[in-house]
Amino acid sequence: MSEPPAPPRFSLRQLAYFVAIAEAGTLTEAAERLHISQPAVSLALNDLERALKVQLCVRRKAHGVTLTPSGTSLLVRARRLLREAEELEAEASGGGALTGVLSLGCYVTLAPTVLPPLLQGFASLHPEVTVDFAEDTQDVLQRRLLRGELDLAVLYDMDLMPEMERTVLFSVRPHILLPADHPMAGLTEVSLRALEAEPMVLLDAAPSSHHALSLFHRFGVTPRVRHRPTTFETARALIGRGMGYGVLVQRPANDRTYEGMHVVVKEIAEPVREEAVVLAWPRSMRLNRRAQEFVGHCRRNGPAPAS
Repeated sequence: MSEPPAPPRFSLRQLAYFVAIAEAGTLTEAAERLHISQPAVSLALNDLERALKVQLCVRRKAHGVTLTPSGTSLLVRARRLLREAEELEAEASGGGALTGVLSLGCYVTLAPTVLPPLLQGFASLHPEVTVDFAEDTQDVLQRRLLRGELDLAVLYDMDLMPEMERTVLFSVRPHILLPADHPMAGLTEVSLRALEAEPMVLLDAAPSSHHALSLFHRFGVTPRVRHRPTTFETARALIGRGMGYGVLVQRPANDRTYEGMHVVVKEIAEPVREEAVVLAWPRSMRLNRRAQEFVGHCRRNGPAPAS
């Protein structure tokens, strides 16, 4: 008969305190978030380092806490263990109402139209779940997914890492955005080649810029990029003022900018493919119950693209 495995020399509480320290950046801030004393947090960190026989943090009075390479590695696994422990507790108690925090990321241009219906629908089913969401570019969101900082993220199916699993929410075709008084505003569709000599407003938020430029490259057109805004609404504002045209994927229903300028959507004359909007998560990550329920909700009730 084999010997039972020895219990670990550290506790889940110590791991939770370590994660709080890593996320807060200082012991004092971590203590405030945990509603305990700073010495208690410091003691838990010392005990965890002693149990694991490795230094996890470098502590500097004026600069807070910096994770060592061992600490950075542990942070990912600690988050995973804490999620699994929470799931185990929920399953052992018979399930019941879904509670806790779901961490969701969303690509910046998709957030205004995709997040509200998803969050509202999920909240009606699971009112005791808090959904914390972060808006950022796809490269940043994917790194945060792999670090265990996010459970799920709404992204375009562009430049996704091979480590990502995904489920498609909807697809949408790229379009040209013109100021309302543009000479081609009355056309049904506009060719990319017809815009080659005009100034372009290029949304510079990965992967939008790469995607837009690749469309031109595919048809042998070289655009004249004049402005590179990093936000969707700034791009629309510049276009509305007649400072260039844009090639975008997201289609808000509102045809006005913040300043009240009108913009018009025109189909691209060239044969461009639709782009999928997906819900993504790391293949190596076991989804907790909240994330599983959110994925199921999205598959059943995914938002339609704005038009």
